[in-house]
Amino acid sequence: MAESVYKIIELVGTSTESWEKAAAAAVSQASKSLRDLRIAEIVQLDMQIENGKIAAYRAKVKVSFKFEK
Repeated sequence: MAESVYKIIELVGTSTESWEKAAAAAVSQASKSLRDLRIAEIVQLDMQIENGKIAAYRAKVKVSFKFEK
């Protein structure tokens, strides 16, 4: 197997419905401008609260992609 190098970036996705959709939003957006995505790791989950109610779910996601020469 040839040696490879991967870059890791951290993104925050949001959703008014769920953490799963928040994480999916981050990956979906990353895939529009990055090629060869490999792994997505959820680092942190939190919520935005307004007037005592959940306004948005947030997922901090580390995404890796193959680094090209």
